[in-house]
Amino acid sequence: MTLRPLALALALTLSACATTPVDTATVATAPASQQDKAARLTALYDQYWEEVLAMNPVQATFQGDSRYNDQLPDFGTAEFRAKSRAFTERWLKTVEGIGSDGLTGQDLLSYEIFVRDAKNSLAGERFPGWMMPINQMGSIASFAVQLGSGTGAQPFKTVKDYENWLARGNKLPQLFDTSIANMREGMKAGVVQPRALMVKVVPQLDALIKDKPEETLFWGPITNMPKDFSAADRERLTAAYREMIGQRLMPAYRELRTFINDEYLPATRATVGMDKLPDGQAWYAFNARNSTTTDLSPDRIHQIGLDEVARIHGLIKTEVMDKVGFKGTLQEFFAFMKDDPRFNFASEDALLAHYRGLEAKINQKVGEQFSLIPKSPFEIRPVEAFRAKSAAGGSYMTPSEDGSRPGIFYVNTYDLPTRKTWDAEDLYLHEAIPGHHFQLALQQELTGLPKFRRFGGETAFAEGWGLYAESLGRDLGVYTDPYNYFGYLQNELWRAIRLVTDTGLHSKNWTREQVIKYMLDNSAESETQATAEAERYIAWPGQALAYKIGELKIQEVRDRAEKALGDRFDVREFHAEVLKDGSVPLEVLDAKIDRWIASKKA
Repeated sequence: MTLRPLALALALTLSACATTPVDTATVATAPASQQDKAARLTALYDQYWEEVLAMNPVQATFQGDSRYNDQLPDFGTAEFRAKSRAFTERWLKTVEGIGSDGLTGQDLLSYEIFVRDAKNSLAGERFPGWMMPINQMGSIASFAVQLGSGTGAQPFKTVKDYENWLARGNKLPQLFDTSIANMREGMKAGVVQPRALMVKVVPQLDALIKDKPEETLFWGPITNMPKDFSAADRERLTAAYREMIGQRLMPAYRELRTFINDEYLPATRATVGMDKLPDGQAWYAFNARNSTTTDLSPDRIHQIGLDEVARIHGLIKTEVMDKVGFKGTLQEFFAFMKDDPRFNFASEDALLAHYRGLEAKINQKVGEQFSLIPKSPFEIRPVEAFRAKSAAGGSYMTPSEDGSRPGIFYVNTYDLPTRKTWDAEDLYLHEAIPGHHFQLALQQELTGLPKFRRFGGETAFAEGWGLYAESLGRDLGVYTDPYNYFGYLQNELWRAIRLVTDTGLHSKNWTREQVIKYMLDNSAESETQATAEAERYIAWPGQALAYKIGELKIQEVRDRAEKALGDRFDVREFHAEVLKDGSVPLEVLDAKIDRWIASKKA
């Protein structure tokens, strides 16, 4: 999975209201003879992105743009939401006013994606997600730690960097207060989180709250302060951070913890499905369409999932169980794969070393499959302890635009016996090379694209690519052991199970316990992982649908191309064609591969 920047996670869209917007009405009505339509749109997209960053400064920080590192708007307020909507409406009207007639190639793609995303953003405002700003997967409280601990996107290299975080960090209590106010609005409207999620949030907050500033994760920048700072700056900044953490941040965390434990938890709901919220059926159907970039209904997605589960079960029997001579049932084989100690890592260090050792092995064959390779490096890091219990087994954070931060593959080492050797190769392929690191780092390096495409994206494409990348393992020199090939099939199975369980939870009255049982009965996942995944689907309705639907589309267009081109099919060219335009909606991918096939036949 990919980690979403704070601005995206809180504001949900890259929409904002700038302080000095371009006069879009004038630009939109300028005579065609004065300026080429494509050039005018390109200029508008540049201005649009500048406005996005001006009001979403944390998005700028994640990009490596330091201009706004001291700013932190209150994303959850009614005022910000109103400005956000007005911003999107204004830009949609402006771009549609120019129109798509005569546009071709990247210009047409950019227009179609911009208009589609803006309309989706406006359609989503029907649903009050702002009333549920906190769950076990993320909140302003957890994102603040990632920013302020000194190990994330917020830089701590210069005195100015330290002053920037002081300014930003001192604004955090107001965002906490807004989250509490919005949750109270949700309590009145019956739009509240499931109790099963919120009971996990209280211990997360407890782990962050400390009596002494020096004991908090926010003290990391002081502990690791650059040695070239003057004595006066060191003393001044240390005192300022101690005051901010002790007098501002910790009281805000305690207030949030008290509210959730004493006031919000009693008001949470026993149900887990989004369809149990007001307007919830329409809300979930919207999420499913938005996540998959298709018009597939929850019912259709559920059936696709059931069919894929059955197909992959068959492959596990013929391609793994038969080849290793296992004589028991499928469920007994799952138990064997989970319980046999030969598949355990001896230590956290051994796990991390194993993942790091895969890089050289896979890189030997990357050139046989890819001609487009990103310039950005990446690192492998363990998931931070405070969020490891609820985090996925692996995740990826994109590099900064300026190259100061590499792409990061986070590996979860929590509950080490559940992290299996057979799971390593496919997870590396998905999160690092040639999965998320290739697709997302390359996208940022496509400097000819508008920035809303370089730094935005579609989950179905990004996660579909990550899952498709797992299928390339044998071509890249791994999966040579049947048990490791099982790891790939197990993870493909896991994404198929997501189609069944996510739609089951949010449209078919499935319970949390029913979902966990289905996962355990039909895969080799541990109860720890199944529980965390089930609660993730409850927290992010529809998000998990993107993976398998995206992968099925990429595999479908590859099969179509291979059949149409025969001996003329070049996998390197195909992969370049898929990746060269960045993340696109699946219907756009479908159409552009058809055009590529036609061009190769000509």
